[in-house]
Amino acid sequence: MGRMSMEEPVGETGELPEYAERVLDVADGIPPGRVMTYGDVAEWLGEGGPRQVGRVMALYGGSAPWWRVVRADGALLPGHELRALGHYRDEGTPLRAAGPAAEGHVPRIDIRRARWDGSPDPAPDADPGTGGGAGTHT
Repeated sequence: MGRMSMEEPVGETGELPEYAERVLDVADGIPPGRVMTYGDVAEWLGEGGPRQVGRVMALYGGSAPWWRVVRADGALLPGHELRALGHYRDEGTPLRAAGPAAEGHVPRIDIRRARWDGSPDPAPDADPGTGGGAGTHT
């Protein structure tokens, strides 16, 4: 399986647990510039909860677009903020400026604008705000 690294635990057969595979399939389906929360993924699957999805992403998510599965408050993944921020800027994910009290003044994801509900997105040329930057569309 192409998803695993040497550090990631796998079952005795060398394959991902079925739930982990399902979580990663959802992550793979999130379009660039969009996000789902851990709870959204669990709800989409009809199984588990935010903590279970977070555990799967922590153990197995390295080869999936991990930056598209996020906390409900929009905070960037601790320890991976700069890598995630690079992905968000490259993909045009809507961001909110950090307040002066925010540690390191790292922006947050604008969940209201970036959240994906699983429905097909409009054609890329229909959304002028996806061209790089920090997501300027409304």
